[in-house]
Amino acid sequence: MIESMNLVILIASILVVVAVFTSLVSFRVGAPLLLVFLFVGLGAGEDGVGGIMFDNAPLAYFIGSIALALILFDSGFETQLRTLKIAAGPSLVLATFGVMITTGVIGGVTWLVLDVPWLVALLFGAIVSSTDAAAVFFLLRVGGINLRDRTRSTLEVESGSNDPMAVFLTISLVELIIMGGGENIALELLQRFIMQIGLGAVFGLAGGYALVWMINRIKLEPGLVPIITMALALSLFGATSILGGSGFLAVYVAGLFAGNSNMKMNVGVRRFQHVTTWLAQIAMFVTLGLLATPSEFGNVIIPGVILALVLVFVARPFAVWLCLMFFNFSRNDTAFISWVGLRGAVSILLAIVPMVEGVPEGQLLFNTAFIVVITSLLLQGWTIRRVAKWLGIIVPARHGPVDRIDLELPGNANQEIVVYRVHEASPVATGQRIPRWARPSLILRDGASLRPHSAGPIQAGDRVYIITPPRHVDLLDQLFAGPAEGANDVELFGDFSFPADTRIADIARLYGFVLDDDDADLTVAQIMERELAGDLELGDRLPYGTVELIVRRTDDEHGVVEVGLAVEQQKNKPKRRIPIFQSRSELIAIWKDWQKRKRAEKDQTGDIDSDAPTEIGYEDIAELSDDRDIADAPDVIDAADPDDVSSDDQTLAEDPSDTKPKAVKSGD
Repeated sequence: MIESMNLVILIASILVVVAVFTSLVSFRVGAPLLLVFLFVGLGAGEDGVGGIMFDNAPLAYFIGSIALALILFDSGFETQLRTLKIAAGPSLVLATFGVMITTGVIGGVTWLVLDVPWLVALLFGAIVSSTDAAAVFFLLRVGGINLRDRTRSTLEVESGSNDPMAVFLTISLVELIIMGGGENIALELLQRFIMQIGLGAVFGLAGGYALVWMINRIKLEPGLVPIITMALALSLFGATSILGGSGFLAVYVAGLFAGNSNMKMNVGVRRFQHVTTWLAQIAMFVTLGLLATPSEFGNVIIPGVILALVLVFVARPFAVWLCLMFFNFSRNDTAFISWVGLRGAVSILLAIVPMVEGVPEGQLLFNTAFIVVITSLLLQGWTIRRVAKWLGIIVPARHGPVDRIDLELPGNANQEIVVYRVHEASPVATGQRIPRWARPSLILRDGASLRPHSAGPIQAGDRVYIITPPRHVDLLDQLFAGPAEGANDVELFGDFSFPADTRIADIARLYGFVLDDDDADLTVAQIMERELAGDLELGDRLPYGTVELIVRRTDDEHGVVEVGLAVEQQKNKPKRRIPIFQSRSELIAIWKDWQKRKRAEKDQTGDIDSDAPTEIGYEDIAELSDDRDIADAPDVIDAADPDDVSSDDQTLAEDPSDTKPKAVKSGD
């Protein structure tokens, strides 16, 4: 028995080591790292070189559930309140209605492809309906893809919040299948939804508040604070699940509350959670890889690939378009969000549930879900950066590389000690004045400790210690970091730069372009914010006269701080515009254009049209007045607005004795 335990420990540790070292290959070839972890498990399994026999589905589900709970807690903990405010609406719609739409579409295709009962087909749709938080977070945060804040925030919040919905649908459908269905399945699902999601949200808020209260008021050894935080999160997960709520939603909400509170030892908890989250991801992917039997994939590989392609190119884009239509995302941003719908360990984990609960088609659903996940990671995970470049949605970074260490002050002072190694090309090293609130408390130079007033100008390579509130860290990064890639690119940011409060009239006098009369008293920032709707990002360009105004620097609230000016407008290729994913405003414009064309067709056939003069007489007006009041018929005449009447014609009121038909313009 002891030898067996030692063997398990040895094998498990070797698998972790192999998974970590294979990540080096992943970074070199650009493969999705989590796919590498999955292949490590497959290679160590019974059909791989390792030959390990592992078919304990309940144990795999147990390990995966704990790992997913830790990942979701960390996802919530790392989500800033500012990010949630930016993306709360679209991401929550995607996490609920988007998951249900995807479930329905994939369920219908599964019913046709796998020839299973429709309730089982819907179950498979629920299994693969959610994006994988671990995969999305890794590719966006570690992959270095810099997107507009709204797009990035929507993807991050959606990937962290849609798992509870998929878990709810999967478990509910499994229970309905075991019970043989029900008289009103929709009503039963609604009742379960209110119960699980409602309890999960309430217990998550209560648990997050209790966690912060306990950490802040009970004096603990600093090394124990991250451990008790993780233990309390798992306790909340278990308690909420036992009471009938969604434990996964509870831990995500608790992490969201705790991460945005003034919790003691916040920096230490974050650092510890980064370690545990990586370990949880490795454990979950390797375990699920061990559970799979690739020799059984032959019968489902074609249906699995078909379902994966339908998911990637039909179900996910359709769901994203319907959900984001009313939030006025650009077509390219909507297309990218639909592409970053990677399926991962959550789908495989949920595919274990039918096997554990004894659903006859359980093994079929598990094998098919495995094929879908591998196809998704290969197709989408390997191409995210290329698709982002192709769509033209990558924006310049706000600052370049930064060497920073965060240290937390003891107590609950809501202050941190931030240590920077000054980059040789940073603004501070090149002579920019340090704001008063960013003055260092200590400077280390060539191994010697110097006080700021005796150290002289800060030099490249200095280590500076600054005591600051956490909210100022991003601003400090811009002072001590190296320049962003392309930060001084004339083609990208223009030939000259001006403060945002510079009047456009002053720039017009300098460079001799024509100024609109209404803009004489406006600043360049006001003009750009007026013309460029939505959040402004670095590199946004606005043609004005013979020059181009360019957003060169913004603050944390996306307000323009510095504007670049290109003397000659770039003759770039037009931005790629895909023919689908129209937003609400575009659909309204299409509808109005269609109505306008219909009115034009009616006008050509002699019908009354609102856009052209129409010959009508008193008899026509009298006939209309029998049905409705003339004042309610703007398509006929608007007597309250004489300006709408053509100057070449006289109004009917001027000569009531004249019965000759007059030309009257519509008041529309």
